[in-house]
Amino acid sequence: MSIERLREYVGAETPTGDAVALNAFADRLSIKYAELGGTVRRVPAPTGDHLVADFPGRGARADDAPLLFLAHHDTVWPIGQLRGAMPWREEGGIIHGPGVFDMKGGLVVLETALEQVADRDHRPLRVVVVADEEIGSPSARDLVTAEAAGAYAAFGFEPPHPNGNLKTSRWGSTRVRIEVTGREAHAALDPAGGVSAIDELVDQLLVVRQIVAAHDHVLCNVGTVTGGGRTNVVPGSAAAEIGFRFVDPKTEEAVLAAVTALEPVRKAQLAVRVLSNRPAWQPSPATEELLAKVIEAGRSVGQQVGGAAATGAADTNLTGWLGVPTLDGLGPLGKGAHAVHEQIVAATLAERADLVAAVITAL
Repeated sequence: MSIERLREYVGAETPTGDAVALNAFADRLSIKYAELGGTVRRVPAPTGDHLVADFPGRGARADDAPLLFLAHHDTVWPIGQLRGAMPWREEGGIIHGPGVFDMKGGLVVLETALEQVADRDHRPLRVVVVADEEIGSPSARDLVTAEAAGAYAAFGFEPPHPNGNLKTSRWGSTRVRIEVTGREAHAALDPAGGVSAIDELVDQLLVVRQIVAAHDHVLCNVGTVTGGGRTNVVPGSAAAEIGFRFVDPKTEEAVLAAVTALEPVRKAQLAVRVLSNRPAWQPSPATEELLAKVIEAGRSVGQQVGGAAATGAADTNLTGWLGVPTLDGLGPLGKGAHAVHEQIVAATLAERADLVAAVITAL
């Protein structure tokens, strides 16, 4: 059943920013969560609606603080990827397909666990599914922050570490866009009359590299570069988007202060904008205590569970940063997130669901 549902979900391609596709998928989730007893709210956003589903507690813990579950229904893959380089494929207990690992598999794990605890005592449960996680959740940050208020603990359904360990902290992640406006001119007849936006951008990226090199434990990836139009025209505009990862808030603050203070090196106009930001989620005693409880819950269903820090960022950065005890990586085991060989181990769909159900009833 879980595999059939996963195939349905992977078959509904949901690239970030495609509001029509994302909202159609949100319709599916809304119906499913309502069938499972949840009260569902749609939170409109221009690039796709977010969902919040509240499930009442049962038994003696019906009035306790809720558990918060964080997920997303957008993927990095464009419409058509399923019919092209990444068809759905089951082979030797491995399932391939766009978004199967990040994170349609996690959504199926969560739903299966909710089915398992439907008639068991547990705290109230709150599910938040966002539509723009893959670009840093710029429209969902306030929603996640608000829904985290008062939560007993938060759990993310992103992929786990390769060995199945959960994620106990994450590096901070910030997306920055550098835009340059130069002045167009004929590249041969009047080169001195132009100001090359591309040359300016290249020089600025070299400065960024120097800034990053001055700090330990910073990752920097120039993800896009655009500009110009013709080789016989001095380019009048150029831009780059950069992804930064930071191990701690102090380093993040220093690097971003330097990057946002960049100055032109020629007669060009320069604008630096922060597109999205997830602060560093650092290790804490509260998370270690939560991990110990999850380890014990895992033992109750015959599973060995561990935890370790992660460099990747997700919405759990926010809950961890806010001080809510947080763990991530409850999705199925696999590999190839954001890669054409994306895949999961089919058997771990049910295993992870059993673990999540045990956690829900134990906490």
